Amino acid sequence: MNSRIYGYVRVSSREQNEDRQFEALTRFGVPPESIIIDKCSGKDTEREGYQYLKRQILRAGDTLVIKELDRLSRNKADIKRELEEFKAKGIRVKILGHL
Repeated sequence: MNSRIYGYVRVSSREQNEDRQFEALTRFGVPPESIIIDKCSGKDTEREGYQYLKRQILRAGDTLVIKELDRLSRNKADIKRELEEFKAKGIRVKILGHL
């Protein structure tokens, strides 16, 4: 099984710019074509790109790279649940932080 690397970028509104996150992920080594971008609120995890990534793309052995933990959600309980789900499915999550 080949492990793959994907990135996820979220900004809260269409007016916000995702370049900072996108650039951090590509510098880390995520191929640009493997980065999913959502432009919507992080109030919950029901975002089109994020759900597509989780349901259709990510598989055991893959790595998901995000710039900061709050890109998954603004809700701590949601974040915890998402991280536990990724772990149970054998998907690594790499959080870059303030690189």
